[in-house]
Amino acid sequence: MNHFKIALGVLLVSIAAIPVFAQYSPAQIHTLDSTLTILHQQSMFNGAVLIADHGKVKYKKAFGKVHISTNEPLKTSSAFNLASVSKQFIAMMVMLLEEKGKLDYDDPVIKHLPAFPYETVTIRHLLTHTSGLPEYFDLALAHQNTLDTLTNDELLQLLADFQPKPGFEPGERWGYCNTGYVLLASVIEKAAKMPIETFFQQQITGPLGLKDTYIYTLGMKQSPANRVFGFRRENGLEIPNDLIRFDGVVGDGNIYSSVDDLLKWDQSLYTEKLVSAKTLKEAFTPVRLNNGTTFPYGFAWSMDSSGQVLSHTGSWVGFLNEITRDTKNRQTVIILSSGSDGIARKCLKEILAGKQPELPRLELITNVQLIDGTGTPPRWCAVRLRDNKIWETGNLSAFPGETVTNGSGQVLAPGFIDSHSHHFGGLQDSPGGLALVSQGVTSIVIGQDGNSYPIDTIRQIMKKRPVAINIASYTGHTTLREMVMGENDVLRVARPDEVAQMQTLMKTEMEKGSLGLATGLEYERAFYSNRSEVLDLAKTTAALGGRYISHIRSEDVSLDEAIDEIIQIGREAKLPVQISHIKIAKRDRWGYAPTLLAQLESARASGVDITADCYPYDFWRSTLRVLFPNRDYTNPVSAEFAVNQLFDPALSPLLSYAPNPEYSGKSIVEVAALRKETPAQTLMYLIAAAAEFDRKNPDFSDNTEGIMGKSMGEPDLECFLAWPHTNICSDGSWGGHPRGYGAFTRVLGRYVRERKIMSLETAVYKMTGLAAEHLGITDRGIVAPGYFADLVLFNPATVQDRATVQQPDALSSGIEKVWVNGQLVYAAQKPTGQFPGVFIQRK
Repeated sequence: MNHFKIALGVLLVSIAAIPVFAQYSPAQIHTLDSTLTILHQQSMFNGAVLIADHGKVKYKKAFGKVHISTNEPLKTSSAFNLASVSKQFIAMMVMLLEEKGKLDYDDPVIKHLPAFPYETVTIRHLLTHTSGLPEYFDLALAHQNTLDTLTNDELLQLLADFQPKPGFEPGERWGYCNTGYVLLASVIEKAAKMPIETFFQQQITGPLGLKDTYIYTLGMKQSPANRVFGFRRENGLEIPNDLIRFDGVVGDGNIYSSVDDLLKWDQSLYTEKLVSAKTLKEAFTPVRLNNGTTFPYGFAWSMDSSGQVLSHTGSWVGFLNEITRDTKNRQTVIILSSGSDGIARKCLKEILAGKQPELPRLELITNVQLIDGTGTPPRWCAVRLRDNKIWETGNLSAFPGETVTNGSGQVLAPGFIDSHSHHFGGLQDSPGGLALVSQGVTSIVIGQDGNSYPIDTIRQIMKKRPVAINIASYTGHTTLREMVMGENDVLRVARPDEVAQMQTLMKTEMEKGSLGLATGLEYERAFYSNRSEVLDLAKTTAALGGRYISHIRSEDVSLDEAIDEIIQIGREAKLPVQISHIKIAKRDRWGYAPTLLAQLESARASGVDITADCYPYDFWRSTLRVLFPNRDYTNPVSAEFAVNQLFDPALSPLLSYAPNPEYSGKSIVEVAALRKETPAQTLMYLIAAAAEFDRKNPDFSDNTEGIMGKSMGEPDLECFLAWPHTNICSDGSWGGHPRGYGAFTRVLGRYVRERKIMSLETAVYKMTGLAAEHLGITDRGIVAPGYFADLVLFNPATVQDRATVQQPDALSSGIEKVWVNGQLVYAAQKPTGQFPGVFIQRK
């Protein structure tokens, strides 16, 4: 079913025709031939091409085979399913009948097909795709079963029985419609009083001497000898991709022809062998709509602005075709293909437009243990990249001229996705993303903890300074508050009118590609918001298909209430919710992780899609102020509570301290000893001095203070990492905490290889496929055809983080190569200088 839906997606006619010029140079023809040869050698073209000038062939060649099971070579006389190019023959039969007086273009269809339920639809509406009728595929899918082969009569009966609502009034606008041409085939049979294939032979193929042109549908007793069968390439194998159960109909497709015959057909249209010049002129005239405007489509021919270049495409199952006629210069370009790949058609257009064709960039990665990001066990195979995507996986052999990378038996996995990163700012100075790619990260998500950049700003920054990794972003709640309430007036609850303004901004950012809403409710500038404010913003986010992620309101003394809040948001706003870097930061609650996870599982069972991300360290990095949950920074009781319950002052160093840089790198206990104070007294002093420094230095751009807080239990951390609904993140940046350089490799080394709390494939899943799922990213995080080629090659025996508190920027070991969007960005422990990163927007 998925493949069928893909096929339906390419049925529409292309208005952009193949370019045609007064004369094609020998160099162009040579380039075309060499290009088609390469594409055929690399399994990207199976078909035939013909170029003619005033009916004289300038280039004609077939590449490939008629059928994958016989390997019979294609000829230029081989008959391809024309798909929608068939429509021009149907239109010609209607024109023949109109000239014979058997019908009129403005006849209501019901005059010829009494069961047809739409009284105002005319034959002209069907010819010009202005009927407003719905496509028949959905109708047949809904009301037939898989054993039924749809026929023209059955389609008419389905329309009569169910009368699906038209998309618009007849003639109101143009809307490509295959249903109309199936109905036209039925009209032809009624008006001609004979089977359509008989009328076709008598009136068109016979008079023109078209020996390779015929109608063939499922249900006919015998397949013609020169019929080409469609196929597709799938993971190195050729799979049949030919007629399906809808192909008992004729009209929108299922007329077969060769490039040789189509040239004869093309040349006949310069004569009056079939119909008069007057009749033909109407077929090549843009349709006039009810409001007097026109659309560049006639009777089964689209046209350029001059009206002199006529064309039509055809795409169905394995067939991709196009015919273009320059009626001024009498030139013809025809391409018929049966291998499901449209790249040859694209290259043909580029060459005939005088451009150098852009051939796909291929790379084959061989001899790897593929862990594909789905959680399934490793498998030995090869992976082929095509430009920025994964083309195929499996037992693959190299094509001529293809780049080959030997994986040497190591693990190939999807590039890791950091769902909570603070690396973005540092990418301007280090666009190669060393901190990230050195641990296998290919995509980061920013906007966390409530602070974000506008989406337009992110795009502008990336355009001005391309980077090696992909970036996605949430919209920060705190940022919205500051924009609406003012940066100096956020320590309060927002008024209803302010919430409404925030909702408007949120909607705008979502429409520009934001993943959703991110809150940092434990931090002071968002702490004073109430649940109602956050819930209203979450509902706005949910209405646009977004998600919610939160540094919850408390990770220590009010943890239970904070968990209740995020569950309520998920339940009432009806959107997925995620706990940022889940932890238990209060000493006397250590060991509570199983109980907390049971609460989250209960919420999930009740319909709340709640998940978490987690970094693999038992210490955090933040500001000193978070150690006062009640924001009473001068309260000695709260300070004593902090040093006894919320962190270990002996194992928690200051990372930076602008009021007195000598304190940087020292623990709170060490600073207290220097000051001859208790740790609680020192904690209050440090916060007060930092506040005074900020007051006196309003333009200071760096962090005034920061601390590495040791406040988690290892058993709780392991429980959170192992929970099936936790993905891995770093919460890291370019310095200070070692997680910025080592979170992902630490999981692979410490928690997979050494602690064995999860399997390697499970860990990779938590870094890739699960992370993508939690973010709503649908085309990354898995190694499978069609996904973007973000990949990491690593040695599972040696992969390990090396970053420490003392040396937080030490590079990990075991990460061998990293690709982003199909380009190698990291090898031999250094960036390659390629910057293929893109902005990932919400789909």
